[in-house]
Amino acid sequence: MKQRKLGYFIGKKILKLLCLLIVVCIASFWIVEQSPIDPVRAYIGEMSIQPEQKAKLEEYWGVNTPSHEKFMNWAGNILKGDFGISLIYRMPVTDVMKERFTASIILMASSWLMSGILGFILGIIAGMKNGTLVDKVIKTYCYILIAAPTFWLALIMLLVFSVYLGWFPIGLGIPIGTVADDVTFLDRIHHLILPTITLSLLGVASIAMFTREKLIEVMSSDYILFAKARGERGLGLIMRHGIRNVALPAITLQFLGFSELFGGAVLVEQVFSYPGIGQAAVAAGLRSDVPLLLGIVIVSTIFVFFGNLVADIIYEFIDPRIKQQEMTT
Repeated sequence: MKQRKLGYFIGKKILKLLCLLIVVCIASFWIVEQSPIDPVRAYIGEMSIQPEQKAKLEEYWGVNTPSHEKFMNWAGNILKGDFGISLIYRMPVTDVMKERFTASIILMASSWLMSGILGFILGIIAGMKNGTLVDKVIKTYCYILIAAPTFWLALIMLLVFSVYLGWFPIGLGIPIGTVADDVTFLDRIHHLILPTITLSLLGVASIAMFTREKLIEVMSSDYILFAKARGERGLGLIMRHGIRNVALPAITLQFLGFSELFGGAVLVEQVFSYPGIGQAAVAAGLRSDVPLLLGIVIVSTIFVFFGNLVADIIYEFIDPRIKQQEMTT
């Protein structure tokens, strides 16, 4: 019965993913088509070219091709696994996304882990110290993070730690003027630290506040009162009964934050000139690189869907209490 339920669950999710991809592709293609940016002019910049050369570029870009025909050609190639050629980088879109998405995955994964751990710890501390000065300081810190725009926070971090203090590079993923083969692991880590810290700060607030509220709720429950009556106190009580009951809901919320993580990564990569998928998406949008932009849209959609899928699996199968608590509230 459980295997049948799991099969139905996975089948339903796959169907939702297919429908989501179709809607996202159509909507994204239509939005790009409505853009006033001339891809030829965006590509050549201020250079002056002959009318014959411009006509060839327009043919190469498919400027005069009807929108529905361009979409059908593009969708047909996607079904064959061909995402096309990037008009900016002059290489297959899959190669561009593989290179850029690898860098973004490293950034987002390290930020995701850091924000989850730090947010969970702060939430536990605030829940334990409910109503005290420590709790108020943590809540104020979280409110400031929630209200702070991503690009503003990234600019402040860059200004303080790179420009004024000089502790970290101003940008990029490797040292300027260094051949890729000569870049060491420590060089890459040095360029990754500040963007990672900046991006992780954005996810701390939601996890911390959620963990705090859940811990306060758990600590006021009947079985905690019974544990206290048996003589359990302090950190031992929190470890045995509190953390075990708030960990899974916090992990679920962390997976649900994949969309915010990806959106934040786009802005952070742009501010720090980090060579990730976000910077490539901005460049593709500004220069009307339709194949690359739509390829990134598809990959990012699957990425966010995967995070939501993991959260749903935890929600549905691993800890059904989450569902029961929601039904009773």
